[in-house]
Amino acid sequence: MTDPYKVLGVSPNVTDEELKKAYRDLAKKYHPDAYTNNPLADLAQDKMKQINEAYDTVQKMRANGSSSYSNNNSSNGYSSNTTPQYARIRELINSSRFTEADILLENVPLTERGAEWCFLKGAVQLQKGWMFEARKNFEQASRMDPNNGEYKAALNNLNNTTNPNYNSINTQQCNACDLCAGLACADCLCNCC
Repeated sequence: MTDPYKVLGVSPNVTDEELKKAYRDLAKKYHPDAYTNNPLADLAQDKMKQINEAYDTVQKMRANGSSSYSNNNSSNGYSSNTTPQYARIRELINSSRFTEADILLENVPLTERGAEWCFLKGAVQLQKGWMFEARKNFEQASRMDPNNGEYKAALNNLNNTTNPNYNSINTQQCNACDLCAGLACADCLCNCC
């Protein structure tokens, strides 16, 4: 997330009343109800989401006695070093725009693909139903950043929702000879009929 004060259009030293007024003004301007049957409805919804997140973040910071914003903490309590590029990819994923997110991920140079890249790639793959690939990327993200609770939670959720024997597929149960023998038998049966 970008600086919540910038999103709200105020400085960090505004009073609580000024902050609330700025939030209300922006909420009136970008509320999705004002954009019903409008081609800008999606943009207004995204902007409203940003405004709500920014306001919540500032409220939490002020409740904790801080007025300064540090981008090293995400609102979900996990440590995150999200770059603006990865923040955009997260927005796309949250908006169910998986193809666009995947395109941006594939454009990241190989040398810059770290734990966050693996996690986001896994999230896209999971939404596409590619469980095996998603698991591999979640595992890689967890190995690269073992202290990140978000990566661990994603891997645990995936492991808990899929077949526990998914990773232990026995490839020796069926081989090419078995396939050919089965096809030969089927051909014989068809000729008999």
